[in-house]
Parts: sequence; structure tokens; C-alpha cells
Amino acid sequence: MKSYQQTVAKEIKISGVGLHTGVVSNMIFVPAKPNHGIKFQRVDLEGQPLVDADVDNVVDTSRGTTIEQNGARVYTVEHTLAALVGLEIDNVLIQIDGPEPPIMDGSSAMFIDALLEGGIEEQNAQRNFFEIPESVFYKDKARDVEIAALPLDDYRVTVMVDYNSPVLGSQHANLTDITEFKEEIASCRTFCFLHELEELYNNNLIKGGDLSNAIVVVDRVVTEEELAKLSKMLNKPKVEVKKEGILNNVELRFKNEPARHKLLDVVGDLALVGRPIKGQILAARPGHAANVSFAKKIKRLMEKKAKSNVPTYDPKLPSVIDINKITNILPHRYPFLLIDKIYHLDDVHVAGVKNVTFNEPFFQGHFPGNPVMPGVLQIEAMAQVGGILVLNTVPDPENYWTYFLGVEGFKWRKMVIPGDTLVIQCELLAPIRRGIAKMKGSAHVGSSLVCEGTMTASIVRKDI
Repeated sequence: MKSYQQTVAKEIKISGVGLHTGVVSNMIFVPAKPNHGIKFQRVDLEGQPLVDADVDNVVDTSRGTTIEQNGARVYTVEHTLAALVGLEIDNVLIQIDGPEPPIMDGSSAMFIDALLEGGIEEQNAQRNFFEIPESVFYKDKARDVEIAALPLDDYRVTVMVDYNSPVLGSQHANLTDITEFKEEIASCRTFCFLHELEELYNNNLIKGGDLSNAIVVVDRVVTEEELAKLSKMLNKPKVEVKKEGILNNVELRFKNEPARHKLLDVVGDLALVGRPIKGQILAARPGHAANVSFAKKIKRLMEKKAKSNVPTYDPKLPSVIDINKITNILPHRYPFLLIDKIYHLDDVHVAGVKNVTFNEPFFQGHFPGNPVMPGVLQIEAMAQVGGILVLNTVPDPENYWTYFLGVEGFKWRKMVIPGDTLVIQCELLAPIRRGIAKMKGSAHVGSSLVCEGTMTASIVRKDI
């Protein structure tokens, strides 16, 4: 799985008819900054309202997943979201001038192709994975649905379906690596049974449905009269089926294409938790309602874990800015260069690491026999991490100095000793104006908060 966040390299446009609304819409994928997430924007409505791709915004799961926020709805978002997850795209603004993304051929393949053609860009921020910490189970007895998430340092999905049908029977599908999504899952089309078709039509759904964008499974003998009625419903001169099978004898792309499409839906619906998942997902007879309920369960667990405010730091991942680049940005040198790497950097946040060793020169005189990192040097290390953030706002940081103007409310919670890894985060509290930056900073060792406070600094050109 990708370690760093990604967005699209340029604007990418897709047009087509919506499956259920029948409305033609234009959809544009727009590059977005780190930690932006996935958002839709209804540019056809007054005020061009935003709709976050968030499970708490789901308002309907009738044959698709519909989200609503700020008075705007977007129908059938799951195929679009599945494509973004399949390509590990974290940040994008999706501008759409209609109520529903184009259904295209009923799969995610055309979204994948367009996104790859437009290009994907890596960003200077680590992905904020949610690692399933313990087994999570969901069960809907009425629908005979079971879904589970198990801890795993990867993302894998297994789906089993059983439609009690002589045509489909029991099927299962697996996604063992997210890189397989493009070739193994993305092209699998949406489907329904013949007996569901008329009900969907009468319920004002599938207005954009067509035999070119959906598979219709025929699991009984059909009369000529019924076929004539279907051809009128689907606005086709003629539809046929030679035997029990697929309407108009459409060829399946995989023997288990329906199960693979259900897996595609699971991937798309689970994207609504808002963060990439690390875990093993097992789903038996899933549907949109169950997928969304399960996603809500995961999000509640995610929120519970987030209350600790412990920063995520994986020492196995490469730096965003390593020590060599740090020395090109900051003027500090030994023994006063107090940070070793930057592992996250965006417009308002920065995170870095200070590895504390007994070789630090200050330990020779600071409590000999009981070495403790001085609190003022913890502030200095935090200021240097924050300096990277403010200097990131100018095109030539090597030509600037950063100076302290003040510190407020600093508190020390726990001693820092040799062997500790100090994980430092800073966040801008307001936009930088006239070279003045105000930041909130915190430092952790493992899950323990060791110090926190607010710093004010100025950036000044060296030639002034």
C-alpha cells in the first residue's frame, strides 16, 4: 500500500448519464491538498455546496449509496469512491453539475482509466491509515448479512454471495492486494435480477439503466410478451434471452462477475469512513445498507481511538524531509540542530522526530547520573519543527531566518530521557501575516504526551 497521500495531477473530466436519476452530468476530479479527503461539490446548485464523502452523510441505500450535506445530494457514489480507493487517491474535489455520477458501463473501469490517463501525484504527507485494532463484527439477521473486520497490516477483502439462483448460485471473490483492484475488480458491472427490474422501474429508479451499463440476470423462462414489455421499458428495439442466463445474452467478464461487483461496492462504501483501512474485511451477502452500517461501526471505533490524540508515526517509512534537506532549510547546526526527520508536512501541519540519545552534549551537565532532556530544549526542538512549517510558505527558505517572539502555556507532563523518540507536531493557529506565525505544538513519547504549548515566531529575510 502507498505510504504517502496522493491526489490527481490535473483536472480530469468525465461525462455520462446517472443510473437512477437518468440525468446527464459532467464530473471533474480536481487536485486537492493533503488531508483534504474526498469531497463532492454540486456546482449546479446555488452556492455550489460541498458534500463530504462521509458515512454520516448517507441518507439512502436503495440500490446505491446516496450522501447529502448542506442541502445537496449526490446519488450512487460507490463506484466513483471504489475507483479512488483502488488507485489509493486520498485527496480530491469532485465537481459535478448534476445529482449523480455517470454510471458509465456500470463498473469503475472508466473512472480508473480516466484517472490514470490524467495522472496521480504523491504528496508530502503520510497516509492516515486506520488499523483495525481488534475484531469487529456486524450481523443483520433479517437480510442474512454478516460482515467482519480483522486486524491485518494490509487491506484485503473477501466477499461471498448466494442468491439461491440456478444461474448464479454461490460465488465468492477476493482482493488480496489493493494493486489488483484495477485488473481484477474495477471492470465488474452492476447487476440485478429480472424480477427486480420492473420493481426498480416502478419505484422511479434506473431511469438511466441500459443493457450497456448493467447485467440483468434471468433465472426463469420469459414469455415473448414479457420480452416486448422489457424492450419498451429499456427503450430498446428488441431484447432477448435464449435460455436462463443474462438478458440479451451479454457475456460476463468473469464467471463470478456479480460477486466481484459486490466486492467493488464494499470497497466503495467503506471509503466513507474517511481514512484508508488496514484490515481483513470478510463479507457474506453484503448490500449497501449493511455496508454503510458496518462503515459507521468502524468510524465510531475510529473516533474512539482518535480521542487519545496520539500522533501516528511509523519509523519504517521514509522521511518527507531528511536530515540533509533539513540542514538546507534551517540554519541550526550541531549541537543545536535538534530534529532528525520530518515525516509529515502540509500547509498548516508539520510533524517531525527527535531521537534522544545519551550522546547529547547537554547530558554531560544536566543531572549527571539522572539524565533528563531540558524542557527548554524540548521547546527548541518543537520550534525547529515549526520552523520547517513556516519556511515552507516561502519559495527560498534558505534565505530566511526564524526567530522566537513568544511562548505561552507550556506544560511538561513527563520526563524525556535517553532512548526516547520524541514525536513532535505543530499546527498553524491562523494564517501567517506580515511574517508572524502562531502555532500550537505538542510532543509525545509513544502514547504519552510529554509537553505542549503555543509558540509565536517571525520569519525575516537574511538580506534585510
